Amino acid sequence: MLSGNEAVALGAWEAAVAVGCGYPGTPSTEILEALATQPEVYTEWSVNEKVALEVGVGASLAGGRALVTMKHVGVNVAADPLFTASYLGVRAGLVVITADDPEMHSSQNEQDNRNYAIAAKVPMLEPSDSEEARQFTKLAFELSEAYDTPVFLRMTTRLSHSKSLIAPFPDGGPVRGEAPIKPGFVSDPGKYVMIPGNARKRRLVVEQRMQRLTADAATHPANRIEWPTGEPDAGAKAPVGIITSGIPYTYVREVDEDVPVLKLGLVHPLSPELIKGFAEKVETLYVVEELDAVIETQLKAWGIACIGKDAFPAIGEFTPAIVAAGLGLGEAPAVVEPSFAVPPRWPGLCAGCPHDHVFNELRRLGMIVSGDIGCYSLGVLPPYNAMDTLLDMGASITMAQGMDIVAPAEQRGKIAAVIGDSTFAHSGITGLLNAVWNKRDGLYIVLDNGTTAMTGMQPNPMSGERMGREDSFSVDYELLARSFGIPAENIGMVDAYDIGGISNAIETLAERHGVRLLVVLGLCLIEGQKLKRLDKLDDKKSARRELIYLNPVGGKK
Repeated sequence: MLSGNEAVALGAWEAAVAVGCGYPGTPSTEILEALATQPEVYTEWSVNEKVALEVGVGASLAGGRALVTMKHVGVNVAADPLFTASYLGVRAGLVVITADDPEMHSSQNEQDNRNYAIAAKVPMLEPSDSEEARQFTKLAFELSEAYDTPVFLRMTTRLSHSKSLIAPFPDGGPVRGEAPIKPGFVSDPGKYVMIPGNARKRRLVVEQRMQRLTADAATHPANRIEWPTGEPDAGAKAPVGIITSGIPYTYVREVDEDVPVLKLGLVHPLSPELIKGFAEKVETLYVVEELDAVIETQLKAWGIACIGKDAFPAIGEFTPAIVAAGLGLGEAPAVVEPSFAVPPRWPGLCAGCPHDHVFNELRRLGMIVSGDIGCYSLGVLPPYNAMDTLLDMGASITMAQGMDIVAPAEQRGKIAAVIGDSTFAHSGITGLLNAVWNKRDGLYIVLDNGTTAMTGMQPNPMSGERMGREDSFSVDYELLARSFGIPAENIGMVDAYDIGGISNAIETLAERHGVRLLVVLGLCLIEGQKLKRLDKLDDKKSARRELIYLNPVGGKK
């Protein structure tokens, strides 16, 4: 029994992947964490998704298979290199995981990244269970090398985090394959240097590649037609047929074992030959797909009549009940309700979180708070009620600048940005630089808890560790700020447990002008408990534990 994420990691290892990199983001995080346990693979948490994809492209061009992982909104960050990487192609296989989040279980939006595959002209595979996640990962590397292209593997939250059986291992356990490409960079400027003259030629190559992929999709092993009661005789038609992919396929089979199904594992490009052949053998054709009408729209463009979003919602995550209702089969069996009422519980910062006083103080002072992604997004909820905006990673600092430009006089000096340490490293540093460069006026507060807490305690460039808890450097906030030209009197460092110090620092910096940076340091409570257990196990204190955990402010300075 493996989760979908664990199965992807296993498939990548079996495919002789050389490099795994990404940025932690639910529901994708566990893929790299599982892959990092294998000594044959270099793994890293990169600063952000754009960096991760660029590292992956470089590894591929140097002859090493590369797996790059991120959640769906991470692809937005990585979109710049993604579109041009499609022109470059690959040397060794390059597979990019997009972990979409229907229902927004842990995300700020709900987007269907099949649209990215179409826009970037990159093929996409989508598995339906853990065994397919394992096998499709291997197929993705083969597809990448066969067609000289990056390949998307689309996961969703339900697949990433649920567990299902994988095929039994041969005697001796799983086998790591041989790398098919000999390592070493081979210079080819016409292919790898995307100045306009070269890019125009590669654009033609991309189009030819997509035509080949479309033609070959009809027989690709990720696609299959299922006729549970037998294929109709010539001239006859089944009353109903379904085209589906991913997790919705499992729901279709849960509510109807006998309906004919065209299961698409290669969801881009689609094969008109395969789909038209199936459609001609059924009277009524349904398209069961979560989120956008990607398959349905293409079918209708080809003139194929089908029922899609008229029967199934375009918002949120499917369930067997939703699929059954859309197919006119009635409701699936109801979930048994608990025999007693379960009171609602607000999500919130952990009890005793060292950074909660910052929100209390910002609320007391009546500040307009531009917030950011991570644990500290919970500052919007009771009992804090101290956050006014949240957009994307790193936007707290830059949105605060925009507010300050047009705010009336009575609001000037009342605008603050709050950002976590990992998010600051991801995309907040550039916002701080922008503020200094453009002579903005603002109070920017970094809440440093020594880890990337919300996604499961991954290290980041501010924490003093890298993947696998190996010691690394820790960014010195004060030197960074001074190198940007922020005067010393506008830089504050305070211990998160120093309540009076926090209040005094916020009050003092709020009255000043120009760019002001306040760093509030306090180790995440859960991470602290983990470090204590690790110390007991190996009796080894890393530089990070000594400096940050035992002496937080002094360690960062």
